Amino acid sequence: MDLIIQRATVRAMSRSDQIYGATRAPSGSASSPAPVVTFSEVAVRYGDVIAIDRTSTAFEPGSSVALVGANGSGKSTVLRLLAGLSSPTTGDIKRSAGIEAAFIAQQHGQHDWMPLPVEEVLRMGCYRRRGLLRRITGDDRAEIRQVAERLAVSNLMHRSFSELSGGQRQRVLVAQSLIGSPRLLLLDEPITGLDLPSQEAILEIIAEEVAKGVTVVFSTHHLEEAARAERVMLLAGCVIADGTPEEVLRPEHLAKAFGGRLLRFESEALLVDDHGHGHAHDASDSGGHDDVGHRHLHEPEHQHETHRDS
Repeated sequence: MDLIIQRATVRAMSRSDQIYGATRAPSGSASSPAPVVTFSEVAVRYGDVIAIDRTSTAFEPGSSVALVGANGSGKSTVLRLLAGLSSPTTGDIKRSAGIEAAFIAQQHGQHDWMPLPVEEVLRMGCYRRRGLLRRITGDDRAEIRQVAERLAVSNLMHRSFSELSGGQRQRVLVAQSLIGSPRLLLLDEPITGLDLPSQEAILEIIAEEVAKGVTVVFSTHHLEEAARAERVMLLAGCVIADGTPEEVLRPEHLAKAFGGRLLRFESEALLVDDHGHGHAHDASDSGGHDDVGHRHLHEPEHQHETHRDS
């Protein structure tokens, strides 16, 4: 199993460095918009297995949130709750009216069977608003061309999706998710295992969407990627810490989330993450789902009211 070693220290970042950030009115001001999604004491359990324990938080418009944690920490569960694909065992989720979400799950090769051309895969992004039976319009085709250009997949339109590399597939799926201009974009480890050009293309799109006022929530095992976000939620079956990267990506918090995988050398901390992605770029693995394995009730040292004002 490959080990990914990352520096756990996070330097102070300027607004230009923190490319996923967006300027917003202070929370509570007259012009402050309502949260896109609000969790109130939300918990998800599967029998005696706790996927995510009691969590109260809000996701603001035009914000970027990185979900960080080991396998089984609850990252995918939070994304599925936000997407409306899962329901909480207890607690309440409130969504703003008219907010459409697009969710890109981890791939792990599950689309290898898809014999469709890339253009048809992109057309499927129109189904959310048109359904399966209504015809694609000229406006739809123009939008498909636009998102294809943004993700640099225009030259792949007549290629079979199943024949593409992992990075190309992910860029196609990100392009598909942008059709219809969803206001909530959810990505489960969007750049893990991809080639560098695909990583850079997807990170640029995330920054552009946040700048447009879209709420972007993504999971990651990579601290440098998480440090680009405006806000980081560190998970271990419950919320360990929630705030800016400087506040959250600290050795004491990471030690709680990752246990013995945090090593200390003098004043610097290193995170040894046995993520299980033992593959080369653009290869896939058969790794299991993120969120299984917490069989005890987490009792945090302090109550996590995790909505962060900015």
